Amino acid sequence: MATCCVCRFGYVGSFGEDGKIMVKITLPDGNSMEFENPASGAAVAERIGPGLAKAALAVKINGELRDLTTEIGQDAAVEIVTAKSDPEASLDLIRHSCAHVMAEAICRLFPEAQLVYGPTVENGFYYDIDLDRPISTDDFEAIEAEMAKIVAEDSPFVRYEMGRDEALGKLEAEGNRYKIDNAQRAQGDVLSFYVTGKLGNGVFEDLCRGPHLPSTGKIGAFKVMSVAGAYFHGDATEKMLQRVYGTAFLDKKQLKQYLFQLEEAKKRDHRVLGKQLDLFSFQPEGPGFAFFHPKGMIVWNEMIEYWRQVHRRDGYEEIRTPIILNERLWHQSGHWDNYKENMYFTRIDEADFAVKPMNCPGGCLVYKSRPHSYRELPIRTAELGLVHRHEASGVLHGLLRVRQFTQDDAHIYCMPGQIEEEVVGVMNLSFEIYRNFGLEDIRLELSTMPEKHIGSEEIWERATAALQGALESQKVDFAINPGDGAFYGPKIDFHVRDCLGRTWQLGTIQLDFSMPERFDMTYVDRDNVEKRPVMIHRAILGSLERFLGILIEHYGGAFPLWLAPEQVRLMPISEKTNDYAENIAKRFRQSSLRFTIDRADDKINAKIKRAHEQKLPFMLVMGPAEQETGTVTVRIRGCKEQLKMKVDDFLAAAERLISLRSPDLSLTP
Repeated sequence: MATCCVCRFGYVGSFGEDGKIMVKITLPDGNSMEFENPASGAAVAERIGPGLAKAALAVKINGELRDLTTEIGQDAAVEIVTAKSDPEASLDLIRHSCAHVMAEAICRLFPEAQLVYGPTVENGFYYDIDLDRPISTDDFEAIEAEMAKIVAEDSPFVRYEMGRDEALGKLEAEGNRYKIDNAQRAQGDVLSFYVTGKLGNGVFEDLCRGPHLPSTGKIGAFKVMSVAGAYFHGDATEKMLQRVYGTAFLDKKQLKQYLFQLEEAKKRDHRVLGKQLDLFSFQPEGPGFAFFHPKGMIVWNEMIEYWRQVHRRDGYEEIRTPIILNERLWHQSGHWDNYKENMYFTRIDEADFAVKPMNCPGGCLVYKSRPHSYRELPIRTAELGLVHRHEASGVLHGLLRVRQFTQDDAHIYCMPGQIEEEVVGVMNLSFEIYRNFGLEDIRLELSTMPEKHIGSEEIWERATAALQGALESQKVDFAINPGDGAFYGPKIDFHVRDCLGRTWQLGTIQLDFSMPERFDMTYVDRDNVEKRPVMIHRAILGSLERFLGILIEHYGGAFPLWLAPEQVRLMPISEKTNDYAENIAKRFRQSSLRFTIDRADDKINAKIKRAHEQKLPFMLVMGPAEQETGTVTVRIRGCKEQLKMKVDDFLAAAERLISLRSPDLSLTP
């Protein structure tokens, strides 16, 4: 989010022979240049070349993103930011600046509007507005037209600063209580404002930390997306504001692609498809708790059967722990201090109990149920554990955000020298599982110690170094995510991109030196001395409910053959071929395929249409011609070509695809 405050750098450069201040600028390629007196980012870009000066959007000074006009008064490492050199930072700048342009456009159209604040968010930005007149979708075209005028004016974003007291006096004189509150919450002795455009006879300005683009003309393609209600700072006692959402991209092509993806996402909404395909439902008697229907359970069980198969192969032993456990356990594990606001509680036999939000403490009790030797390690235990977490009703979202879900947890207990091998093993298993579910684009992220954590910094450093060593040993690309580790240890997260380019955080590998201490977990080492094992928490699918929701949207409900609830439908053309269809069904019952017969009196085109709507992989049509030749006509989902095949040949080909968990429906070897 583009929110850093830009301040003038102190004049502490070196002096030249004539006594002038010399500022040394070091570029990303290691080359350097010197300037007399403070130099702006724009001046650095111009010195490098006119092409770069034209493309420049901002400057990074010692790694901090700043306005291009920021003056550099001391020796510094400098990087000129362009759309090509840093697309992510550039997009955030464009969206932050576009939020200001949208606010200016709204103020031009509705002068009585009071601005609140307008940050960037994922895929766009919003601006909260206090305006008694409702803003509706009918107003979007006018707002966009006014925004286009502001962009065409190519007005510079000009920053100026004031001392805190002076700035508060200015805002109090203007009478916008929201900006006064924002200023009072801001840190530092200096507040900054940005000026752009023309508003009446003056200019448009806004309290803002920046940074921004050099001018409004640098904004690419944009669109006003939606409007919703929002309370100031989320306080329901405050007046309801209007939150206007927008998005912006580098160019029209990117915006068009994003809008196309949004439309595709609507078509693939797992909540709609779940109802259409009769997979699951939500009922008012259980908000946030999914009800799985027979077809949904088929997909669920296929997922679990595959999960169990690969885990058995890799030496995992499955366990099961209780859903409700004594409250003392959650104090011991640290969850009480760090997670109690998300937990459910009950009372049994005059004692306090909690419904488990995580499986880890139960796994620790299983480990402690008997002594262990170094000869047993590593011990890999896996659990499809049902957990409950209290989520606010406003964030519940189909299968993607529920209050009851199943985690494919596993806990590995090993010696310190086994950490790298075990982490690498989990990584390889994760890659294999994702790819067999048709998810190929995978990115890794290493998250480090958060502000709220248990365990010493020394333990955290050891754990983080171990995870980083495992990643580096496999030569895989990964990003560092500072401060986002679990409260008990650092972690590696797997981010998987679906067919629409959306990224989902799925698996995680978390290293934990603290839980073994809390539970006094030991093993007897070679020297006959009791030592602490290292505990590795890991999940691959994460929440099975959420993973199924992601799969539904990734495939648009058109599951690969091995996951499809109904794999084949037999379709006699008329009553004359019903007996032939029944004979074929007898052969199908001897196979492993899931099939039905459509015996309705409808014409064949109606039967085909129905099967297409239910996204069936295969339709087998049989009429007098097929009966005469002992064949079926195979219609394949998504394919115009039809095949005439012997029933046994079709069964063999289909069962081969299932055994391979093939993502395609090609019936030829």
